[in-house]
Amino acid sequence: MSSTVLRQIAALGRTSTADLQELWRQLMGAEPPHYKRDFLVKRLAHRLQELAYGGLSEEVKAQMNQLLDDAGYNELGSLRARGKLRARPDLPVVGTRLVREWDGERHEVTVVHGGFEYRGKRYRSLSAIASAITGTHWNGRRFFGLPAPDNGRRGR
Repeated sequence: MSSTVLRQIAALGRTSTADLQELWRQLMGAEPPHYKRDFLVKRLAHRLQELAYGGLSEEVKAQMNQLLDDAGYNELGSLRARGKLRARPDLPVVGTRLVREWDGERHEVTVVHGGFEYRGKRYRSLSAIASAITGTHWNGRRFFGLPAPDNGRRGR
């Protein structure tokens, strides 16, 4: 990496937020997002390197977008709803592990796209997993200690 680019990146950390926003407008050609200052610094550092050394080719960008589309994501990296499976903002993020001890045995569930994974098998609901563990019907959220979804009912 050239010393000029390194100096520019190092200077970002000492730059005021207002100046970072102005630099964003210059380098990105758009209004800066209302994110934290650290995000602006990181993204501007990436952009400076991209301008100095080149970015991804259009072919690679198209391949990445196709992979995201095939996996059920939109261009912004958010999971799209598919069929009856919809995005669940009331659940933990994908990759989260839920752990519960039952009858002296530790049970781990991983949140995956479109459901949950428990002992190598995919489930659509936590209640189904709780029932598989206990042999009786349970509210899956309650079994794993998750709060009830808000559903916009608070304060009514």
